[in-house]
Amino acid sequence: MLVRAVYKEEKVSRLIMFHARECPHCKAMMPHVDRLEKEQNVQFERLEVWHDEKNADLMRSYRPIIAPKCGGQLRTPTFFCPETSDVLCGEVPYEKLKDWVLKQG
Repeated sequence: MLVRAVYKEEKVSRLIMFHARECPHCKAMMPHVDRLEKEQNVQFERLEVWHDEKNADLMRSYRPIIAPKCGGQLRTPTFFCPETSDVLCGEVPYEKLKDWVLKQG
């Protein structure tokens, strides 16, 4: 008897957190990000932008998408999903970040 198991491959959206080492709002969000990674089995790509020019360039490359949703500028922390072009800016409550993550699919 031949048994074949077929696993549906889940597409996981790329989730980016643009942050800055000295940013107090970023520091406040880190425990929320850690908690979400554990509870929802998601992974954020944490990219520091104040001291890493490559990461800053990447964030700037998304300026046309991010800035209009963040008060017209690039700021930290910014949560971004390239697949959906969805953005969440600033220090937010855990539940708001969780809702944003779950919306990304």
